[in-house]
Amino acid sequence: MPRPEPSLLVSIHDVSPKFEGKVDRLADLVSRDMPAPRYAMLVVPDHWGDSAIRAGTPFASRLRAWSDAGVDMFVHGWFHLDRSEHDGALAKFKAKRMTAGEGEFLGLDHDTARARMADGRKLIEDIIGRPAAGFIAPAWLYGEGALRALGEEGFALAEDHMKVWRPTTGEIVAKGPVITWASRSRWRIASSLAVATLARAALPRKPWMRVAVHPGDTNVPALTDSIARTIAALSRGARFARYREFLPAAGA
Repeated sequence: MPRPEPSLLVSIHDVSPKFEGKVDRLADLVSRDMPAPRYAMLVVPDHWGDSAIRAGTPFASRLRAWSDAGVDMFVHGWFHLDRSEHDGALAKFKAKRMTAGEGEFLGLDHDTARARMADGRKLIEDIIGRPAAGFIAPAWLYGEGALRALGEEGFALAEDHMKVWRPTTGEIVAKGPVITWASRSRWRIASSLAVATLARAALPRKPWMRVAVHPGDTNVPALTDSIARTIAALSRGARFARYREFLPAAGA
């Protein structure tokens, strides 16, 4: 059997009116070598509670246009802000060390998680006029309540640091770590650059590769340069894939 062609999935996180200019820069950056828009946008309905997306606004029209052009749209939390009191050492560690207080769905109870998922889905789907590709929690962090709500809400796809899966069945459709960058501190910047350098050498051999970028990356020229170099390297000998390919009745 011939080996499958390596595939690269690219996503832009934290899509919000608050970061519109930075999202534009990221879209230009990640799509330089794409024949058409083959990336995903993770849309935050009301980033930190002060940047609500509303139907009929210019930004809503832009979301619709991106979706019409072929961008896969995911629901990405609601506030992207963690206000939960976490129980247990592991949850506290994840909330503090793996994100800057933005793991919104790590500590939510089931009912709250499901309500925010449903509200976010309705808002985004009403705007883009088609089903969302799925739900991805802020910082890729899910608590037990959120994981249960995912399947109940019937989202087609979800993703964490290590995999993409179908919440309704639990089937894992892509494995492997996501390459991402962090701009919050000097040591995180340095670590991100080092990991990306390693990934450029090691990951092209993987069947599925994932790259995720954030608005804050545009504040650091070294990160944007690393992003461009990483996407160029990983796409060499590979194809740009779409998340929609994982949908049961989807094509490329």
